[in-house]
Amino acid sequence: MDLPKTMRAMVTMGHGDLDQMVWHENWPRPDPGPGEVLLRVRACGLNNTDVNTRSGWYSKTVESGTTGGALDAASEDATWGGAAVTFPRIQGADVCGEIVMVGEGVAASRVGERVITDNWLRDKNDPLNKSKTGYYGSERDGGFAEYTVLPAENVIAVNSDYTDAELATFSCSYSTAEGMLTRAKVAGDDTVLVPGASGGVGGAVVQLAKRRGARVIALASEAKHAEVSELGADVVLPRAPSNLKQLLQSESITVLADVVGGDNWPVWIDLLERDGRYTCSGAIAGPMVSFDLRTFYLRDLTFTGSTVIDPEVMPNLVRYIESKQIKPVLAATYDLKDLHEAQRAFIAKQHTGNIVVTP
Repeated sequence: MDLPKTMRAMVTMGHGDLDQMVWHENWPRPDPGPGEVLLRVRACGLNNTDVNTRSGWYSKTVESGTTGGALDAASEDATWGGAAVTFPRIQGADVCGEIVMVGEGVAASRVGERVITDNWLRDKNDPLNKSKTGYYGSERDGGFAEYTVLPAENVIAVNSDYTDAELATFSCSYSTAEGMLTRAKVAGDDTVLVPGASGGVGGAVVQLAKRRGARVIALASEAKHAEVSELGADVVLPRAPSNLKQLLQSESITVLADVVGGDNWPVWIDLLERDGRYTCSGAIAGPMVSFDLRTFYLRDLTFTGSTVIDPEVMPNLVRYIESKQIKPVLAATYDLKDLHEAQRAFIAKQHTGNIVVTP
C-alpha cells in the first residue's frame, strides 16, 4: 500500500493552555516496529485525560477542579502516572481506525481490520503489573493525527454497524466505567449513585451498571435529564439538590461511582449504606474534599481507586458493542484541525456524552 510519508497532526508542545496544541500539515508519519501496527485514524474521542495532561492538572501542586486552562503545575508529576511526559506529544487515545501496515511478527492478514484501541500499554512479560503500564497518547503518541502506531495487542477488531465516530466514544469512557464497576463488584442487588451522569464516563457507568442488573440513580443538570433517562437510569435527579438525602430516603445506596469529587463529595459519601462501596476515577469538580473518617470506619465502607484497567475489559466491551448491549453516546463531531474548539466545548460541558474529532 502506497502511504504518504507525512501526515496532518495536532501536536501538544508542552503543558499549558490551548495554544500548546499546534496544527501541523506535514508531521512525519510513524512506521510500525516489531509487534506493532500502523492505523489510519478514522475518528478519535476526546476525554479528560487529554485535557488534564495538557493543562498539567494531575500535578499535586494543583488543588482546583478541571478548568482546561494553563495551571501553575509542577511538570515532573503533571501526568496520570506522576512522571514527566515527553514533548512534543500527539495526544488522543480513543481511536477507531483501520490497520494499514503491520510490523515484523504481526500477521499480514490483520491489514484491513477495523479496530478500536485498548489504551493501556502493558509490559508483555508482566501484563498484570500496574506499575509497569503506560497510557496511549501520554507515554507514546496517540490518535490526534491521520496515522498512529500501537502494539498489535492494543488494537481489537470490531464488527459493528456503528459509525467510526460512534465507535471512537467507547475506549476511554466505557473502559473507565467498567473498571470502576468491576472494582466495586457491582451486581444486580446494588443501587448505584452516579454523579456527573451526563458526561462520557457517567453515561457509560449508567449503561454498564444497568447491564449488570443494578438500580441506577443519576445526578445531572436538569437540561440533560431526558438524555440520561434514555441511557436507562431508574431515577434522574438534579446535579446538586439541597435536599438530596431527603429525596433518597427511600433508597438504599450501596455503591457510589464518582468522577466528580468537589464540594458535594461529603454529601454523597454520607448516603452510603453500611458495607457500601465508593469507587472513583476522577475529580473534575475538585480533588480536595472534606473527609470524616468516622463515616468511613463506623459504616464499614470500602473505597477503591480505579485507573489502570485489567486486560480483559476491552475485549469484553467489544463483545457488548457487537451484541448491542451498550450504545454510543456521541454528542458532537469536530474536524481534527478544530481540536481547540472541541476542547472548549468539552471543558464547558456544552454537550451530553462524548466529543469526537475526525482527521
